[in-house]
Amino acid sequence: MAKQVTKKIKLQIPAGKATPAPPVGTVLGPAGINLQEFCTKYNDATKDKMGDILPVEISVYEDRTFDFVIKTPPAAFLLKKAAKVKSGSSKGSKETVATITKEQLKEIAEIKLPDLNAYTIEDAMKQIEGTARNMGIEISE
Repeated sequence: MAKQVTKKIKLQIPAGKATPAPPVGTVLGPAGINLQEFCTKYNDATKDKMGDILPVEISVYEDRTFDFVIKTPPAAFLLKKAAKVKSGSSKGSKETVATITKEQLKEIAEIKLPDLNAYTIEDAMKQIEGTARNMGIEISE
């Protein structure tokens, strides 16, 4: 019989840098899972993506074991990285803080495609373009 999932926890942790200290410890401690074991497994699984912030979905079972699924980095994080800016516009689409190329937009869409509800790269590009516009990042040809 399959194990019963008691909790699903979503976190965003820098790749390869999970520690039992807050925020990881404060969220996972009450769930009763072994923090050191989680941190070791997460850091091993993400060491090739150092510097990125990765969302992780943790399933905690009745017997205090766990599984986790690592998602692709958030679109906003990838856009800021491509545009080389610290943050998006505080005024949204009314203020431009940076510009990226269509090629950079396509690369980001290809990375995000598995986690988006889009079937084609063009649809994914439209979604990422909308996020970029709201962050004050323009797309140039």
